[in-house]
Order: sequence, then structure tokens, then C-alpha cells
Amino acid sequence: MWNGFKSFLDLFLQSNCPLCQRPTETELCQYCQRQLLDCQLTNPSQLWQGEIPAFAWGNYTGALKRAIAALKYENQPQLAQPLGRWMGEAWLKSKIAAKTPKLTVVPIPLHGSKLQQRGYNQAELLARSFCNFTGLRLQSKGLQRVRSTEAQFGLSIAQREQNLANAFKIDRPPGSPVLLLDDIYTTGATARSAAQILQQSGILVYGLVAIAAPQLGRSVKII
Repeated sequence: MWNGFKSFLDLFLQSNCPLCQRPTETELCQYCQRQLLDCQLTNPSQLWQGEIPAFAWGNYTGALKRAIAALKYENQPQLAQPLGRWMGEAWLKSKIAAKTPKLTVVPIPLHGSKLQQRGYNQAELLARSFCNFTGLRLQSKGLQRVRSTEAQFGLSIAQREQNLANAFKIDRPPGSPVLLLDDIYTTGATARSAAQILQQSGILVYGLVAIAAPQLGRSVKII
């Protein structure tokens, strides 16, 4: 009798996977989790070079692209938990983490109008999960987005730079050095604009970490 009652409770407590709506007792169903892990990059630090080095967990394609869209536009904030955790796990396994000083993680902010519309900043949610896993300090209000900008999608590199000029200001000065965090890394225009404001105040920006970047090479399948 107890086993039957427990099975009934388990069924009642199940939720649906935010990506495919299959019943699941965890954040994601096993199928979608496997699909997401298939997007993980073999070398997430391949962009760790140049003016603002970047660390990207996965390829912005397939299931990962779908998950980021659901996180941002379909009111599925719970997706930030596993994505941020996987990003943190990859960071701690990287050679970069072993060489870095104690960093302060600053998420790229949303403009107030977009934050009010969405209800949360996906970069901040990813940063909370990332910091919970890595033990790095989070400064969620380190930067403020003072100018509403166009969506970066479809803009040229020059247009992206112009679009983000003077878009940020320091809200609460973070500890130095800073690790910026965003959901997607493309041309680096957002990172450069945010870093410039911090650097003008003498704050060292160590680099940026993101959950995805487009077409960075072969991904590795994890079973």
C-alpha cells in the first residue's frame, strides 16, 4: 500500500522539462540534458586571448541555442541553474582557473526597461549558479546598463561597437580583478564596452565567461 501511495506522490511531484515538456523529477529530462551536453566544447578556453579573453562552455547551436532562447524569452529561469553549474565545472577544470587570482564575477546587466519586461536578468541567474559552484565572489550590481540598445543580432562588428558605446556605468564598484559573465559571446563588443567602464576606474578585467559562443569548433559528446 505504501509503495503505491509513494508512486502516486512521485507522479504528483514531477514537473515538466522546460524544453520538451516530458515529465521529469530533475531540472531537465535525461534526453534534453544529453542533447545539451552534446553542445559542450572540447576546448572552452580557445578564445582566451586578445584584449578581453573569453571562456565559452558550448557551441551556440542546437539544444543549447534552444535552451538560451527559453531562458531569455519563455520565462524559464530555472534553466540557469544547470547551465551555470556546467559552466562552473568546466571553468574549475580549466588551466585558466588554476592560474587566476580570486576573481569577482560581474554579470552583464540588462537595461531597466528590459529587466522589468523579462522579470530577471539571465546573466545574473547564470552568474549565481556559476559562483555557487566555483566559490567565486558575485557582485550582481557591479554594472548598470544606462542606455537601451538594439539587439546585437544582425549588426556588423562596427555597428555592434557603436550600439554599445557608453551603454554601461559602474553601479557598485566591484572588487578587482573582475570576471565578466554573459549568456552569449559573439564579437566581444559587449565585453569591451563593459570592460572599458571598469578599466577607466582602475578595475582590472581578467576576461569574460559565457555559456555559449557561435561555431567555435567541434563539440565533445559526454555520456
